[in-house]
Amino acid sequence: MHACVHDRYARRIHRFFDRNQELSNGYLAHPYFEVRAISTKWADIFHLPALLDDPDETVRWNAAKRLPPRYLLNLRNDPHREVRIRVASMLDPAELYSMKGDEDYCVRLAVARRIPASELTSMTADEEPEVRRVVATRIDHDALWRMLDDKDARVRLVVAQRLTPVELIGFRNDPDWRVRYEAASRMVPGMLAAMIDDPDEAVRERVLQRMQTHATPEIGGNVVAFKASAKSERTREEASR
Repeated sequence: MHACVHDRYARRIHRFFDRNQELSNGYLAHPYFEVRAISTKWADIFHLPALLDDPDETVRWNAAKRLPPRYLLNLRNDPHREVRIRVASMLDPAELYSMKGDEDYCVRLAVARRIPASELTSMTADEEPEVRRVVATRIDHDALWRMLDDKDARVRLVVAQRLTPVELIGFRNDPDWRVRYEAASRMVPGMLAAMIDDPDEAVRERVLQRMQTHATPEIGGNVVAFKASAKSERTREEASR
């Protein structure tokens, strides 16, 4: 009751092969998928390529894990999402381009996390907000403009967090208060007056807080900090004497 190849319990099957590794090759065609999948751990590697066409996804993946990376290329279009997700997490990023349009968003999510940032442009319009959010965190700054009007507030918030203070003025009227709060927290102080009547109390408080912190004369909408010239400083010193 501790180890048996004919058991239905995976741990007992595993213990059998752990003790009888030399028998693994003889069970690669066993009718029970757990036996086939577990035996791949100890079977000769030369027997494994044939299992990439096994009807069970667990067997296909267990075989692929032990094979050289080039064999993973054959699984990029595997019918099972879990296999494709794992493939996307292990393949060289340069081999993932064909998976950017995968039907499963979890696969596309794995791809968005790994392909070069310069190749993310085509994924800015992905139908899944979580994928676009990952894209927004990694895409080159020069391409962020493509996501300024994203329909999901969480995506726009990521974009706002990456923009420079001068660029944040474009979010002063964003429909989501969290995005406006981010804008109010980092935009150039001289631009804060445009948000003083924000409809959300938290945003207004943040605006007033920063305006008080940066309370300096404003000229032409920009905050300018004036410093006394060296001549005027000397004049005051002479007057005090």
